[in-house]
Amino acid sequence: AFPSLAQAQASVANEVYQELGQPPVFLFCPTEYCSSLCSPGPGQSLYLLTLGQELLPGIGVIWTGPKVVSRELSPVLLEEVEGVLRRCPVIWDNLYANDYDCRRVFLGPYTGRAPGLMSRLRGLLLNPNCELQANFVPVHTLGSWFRSELGSCAHADAAGTEPAADQGDSQDPQEGSYSPQDALERALRDWVAEISRQASEPGG
Repeated sequence: AFPSLAQAQASVANEVYQELGQPPVFLFCPTEYCSSLCSPGPGQSLYLLTLGQELLPGIGVIWTGPKVVSRELSPVLLEEVEGVLRRCPVIWDNLYANDYDCRRVFLGPYTGRAPGLMSRLRGLLLNPNCELQANFVPVHTLGSWFRSELGSCAHADAAGTEPAADQGDSQDPQEGSYSPQDALERALRDWVAEISRQASEPGG
């Protein structure tokens, strides 16, 4: 009934989206959801080009970055994807995911995500460790990064220009700069406090 997989997927997604009354959040995960799955690349992918043309504008498209688990994300890396999809992507961030290797747990700070990334995104989803308690540091440091991004956006709106990224240490993540090491130290302090609080509760 359809000349291509992309047209079939777009048709079904559009129909469901409209049947649900075009909700404000409706996400579509493409078959090619990272650069390494596109041949030769996102900008030359007929599949992604078709999705960009056929999907209704209100539908968000999920993207994981250069790879399924991407060490780095930057506005420059997302420009090509934004152009071909005709919308800012929703990042499905697998930085901490360990469902593919449950022998490892990732406890470091949220890192490798460049300043100014938020302005190129429609949203960001963090795929966590499978072990619930192991996600305290990832979620806490993601919050610090997010607050720093909000600070950057606020400064940019006020000045009309994108602020320069401060690579130095920052004690206040709301000032528009993000230090993974500072964020990690804050997260560890709060995690220890939370563990102590739970241990002091009756039956803890």
